[in-house]
Amino acid sequence: MSGPTLVILGAGRARRYGGLKQLAPIGRHGEGVIDMIAADAFAGGFDEIVIVINRDTGPTIRAHVETYWPTEHRVSFAIQDKLRGTVDAVLTAEPLIDASTPFAVSNADDLYGRDAFASLCAHLSEHSTNCLVAYELENSLVGDLPVSRGTCEIANGRLVTIVERRNVHFTPEGLAADDDLSPYYLDPTTRVSMNLWGFQPSIWPLMHRAMAEYRDGDPEVLLPTFVAEAMAHDGIVVDALLTSSRCIGVTHAEDLPLAQFLVREEIKAGQRPEYAFTPRSGTTQLAGS
Repeated sequence: MSGPTLVILGAGRARRYGGLKQLAPIGRHGEGVIDMIAADAFAGGFDEIVIVINRDTGPTIRAHVETYWPTEHRVSFAIQDKLRGTVDAVLTAEPLIDASTPFAVSNADDLYGRDAFASLCAHLSEHSTNCLVAYELENSLVGDLPVSRGTCEIANGRLVTIVERRNVHFTPEGLAADDDLSPYYLDPTTRVSMNLWGFQPSIWPLMHRAMAEYRDGDPEVLLPTFVAEAMAHDGIVVDALLTSSRCIGVTHAEDLPLAQFLVREEIKAGQRPEYAFTPRSGTTQLAGS
């Protein structure tokens, strides 16, 4: 049996970062975030990657991938014309995925760790349920600036609910969420979603239904909200895959130096190879640093 497909959501504008965050040079040799995501996914058993891009920044991402990624890997591109949310983004990739194949979804600006992708691939290959990779909160934060995190309630190995907590940040007393919700202080081991999902093909009709109900001007249809509603109204099952991996994200430009340091520490610890991909002949690095 062939491995599943990974859909990388790379159509975002990254306004908080102030640049093309997908290619932020996070790796030891200038590799961009998306380079290292792909390398981890292929090492974990994924057979193919579909990258969702927009028409503005997409050509730059596509040219980078076609220049630096190994040619033996199967990679294709889908264009999201209207930014109507992450469910819509996933649907743009549907024509490029075999209708009977399980698939995964990730952001293009979070480095999830090789173990996380291996666990996700194994679940999709061996089980018939959907899944979410759940991180410990303290392993999902880089830097001191506030971020949003979807905190997960998990029971008997399955996702029950996700609650979005905003302005999560470090304080002298611990991790806090300044969003008028309770509790104010969050347990650092709280499990959170970093938008690393695994889906069975039966999810497609539900995604189509969600977008058929969308009207211009509505809030974006986001994967966590969609999944919560599908669990409540359609009875879909989402297994929670617990990982001890660190998720290294680059939300703000100020996060990049620390993210680069954390990647180097993973290399020193033997958790990832020095190079994301073996450099092609005639190239010396993978990103435009």
